[in-house]
Amino acid sequence: MLKIEHLTKTYGEKKAVDDLSLHIHPGEIFGFIGHNGAGKSTTLKSVAGILQFDAGTITICGKDIVKEPVACKKELAYIPDNPDLYEFMSGIKYLNFVADIFGIPAGERQEKIRLYADRLELTDDLAQPISAYSHGMKQKLAVISAWIHSPKLIVMDEPFVGLDPKASYMLKEMMREHCEQGGAIFFSTHVLEVAEKLCDKVAIIKQGKLVKAGTMEEVKGDESLEEVFLELEAE
Repeated sequence: MLKIEHLTKTYGEKKAVDDLSLHIHPGEIFGFIGHNGAGKSTTLKSVAGILQFDAGTITICGKDIVKEPVACKKELAYIPDNPDLYEFMSGIKYLNFVADIFGIPAGERQEKIRLYADRLELTDDLAQPISAYSHGMKQKLAVISAWIHSPKLIVMDEPFVGLDPKASYMLKEMMREHCEQGGAIFFSTHVLEVAEKLCDKVAIIKQGKLVKAGTMEEVKGDESLEEVFLELEAE
């Protein structure tokens, strides 16, 4: 589904991501853990085709993000840590705008918008301008827009920030359902308890370098994910 091979991204003299390799397979929820500035967002933006990188390759469903960016972007959805939406639009106009980009038929888009907006309790607010939305409401709208075209790979940067407990629970359910249907999730989070319960696999990055990766059991052993992370950070 997603192959990151020897990814390197440099800002000036600093290597934000240093020779990173990860493979994410269909059906996997893959957590990406690291402190602020470790290189998580840079990696996710590179996968989404937003950032150019200096070395390495990223392939999505067998397509190279550099050589076939449009084909890759049809297969994925990306939610940044701070959704930057068109605030002059209403919620429903924004979702229809996204649906237009991906060529989703009217009947299908209406069904999906109704389904996900109801699940995230945003239906009553879709007629309102996005400028009136709270951060949590914008996050919910970004989630709906990511799911609307049924992407194979969903990439998310701190997706639970700003969500209330009920919406967080529903997002976790949607993530599990997506992977049960053959999709894959690659997301960063600082909420290690959520990652430990939710993820099939996890990778820990430190100063741009991958320090540990594998199944949750392989990474944490008999310890908690929080304990393993703090030990690696202290080394």
